[in-house]
Amino acid sequence: MARLGGRTKAKPVEPSPVDPVDPAVPPAPPAPEPGLGFEKWMGFLSSFVAPLTLVTGLLFYFGYVSTREFFRYFGVDVDIIGLSSQEFVMRSPGALFIPVMILLLLAAGLMVGHRLLRRRLLTRPVSTQRRVIGVFAWIGIGFLLAGILLAFLAPVGGGGDYGQLLTPLFLALGAGLAAYAASTVRALGGTGIGRGVVVLLVLVMVAGTFWATATIAQWWGLGQARALASDLTALPAVVLDTPERLYPGNDDVTVRELGDSASDSVEGEEEAPTYGYRYYGLRLLAQGGGRLYLVPDRWSPDASTIVVAYDDVRVRFRFLPDADPPTDG
Repeated sequence: MARLGGRTKAKPVEPSPVDPVDPAVPPAPPAPEPGLGFEKWMGFLSSFVAPLTLVTGLLFYFGYVSTREFFRYFGVDVDIIGLSSQEFVMRSPGALFIPVMILLLLAAGLMVGHRLLRRRLLTRPVSTQRRVIGVFAWIGIGFLLAGILLAFLAPVGGGGDYGQLLTPLFLALGAGLAAYAASTVRALGGTGIGRGVVVLLVLVMVAGTFWATATIAQWWGLGQARALASDLTALPAVVLDTPERLYPGNDDVTVRELGDSASDSVEGEEEAPTYGYRYYGLRLLAQGGGRLYLVPDRWSPDASTIVVAYDDVRVRFRFLPDADPPTDG
């Protein structure tokens, strides 16, 4: 530094050299985080079940399916009983416990397996990656073809029960594997199937899962009906009085004609007794729509459900389950 007139003159600081920037060259985009896109598709699927209205609608549907199968076993159409939407929703959890737990465990296992596979594939050459992805794709195509074949052959070949479950499972599994292979190719930078095809495959997987769950709900309702039919003592016992003779067609249901002294008429009633027949050995299966749905104490292949209107009969219930129901005595 030089001293002039008693003042010190600071030496100017030269700016540090900066690399020239060519305005014609655009800045390089940030490097994408390595991955196979599986989390993206899981988020896409989770967006379907997020709305509360959709969850409620699914609960209603599966509850309706299982309840319809339950009452069909006893020869009753569930639509004429008049159950409310809330009752169908409340009946759905039992049918959904097993499918939901299986799906959650399967989703957790797939996420773990995907991460392990991603780490291995990213360290392998492109040829190895293509071979692994090809295996997934061809297995998925095989399951899709098997599901389509079962959809046509199961009703003809007599394997309807198992075909109703295996067909949607094969379709869902095949579509899921094919969609996973296609999305993996895209995530690794390959020129694979378009995104629209992947979305369609994912929708097929969702539809197949929905179909399989509905089949399980049907089986659940049928199983509950068979379990109840094997022991109907859990239902309320019923004593039924009718003005006209009914013919239940079951030996467990007994009938007795009512005289004037046995008509349970109101004291001082001038009219003749209205109810002339009394039935024992009945159980209350359901009530709704102004009707009672009654079944015999013991269900058998020749048993049938008796449907009577409230206004035409007189009923006495015994709601506590017991091994000694009211009998003619």
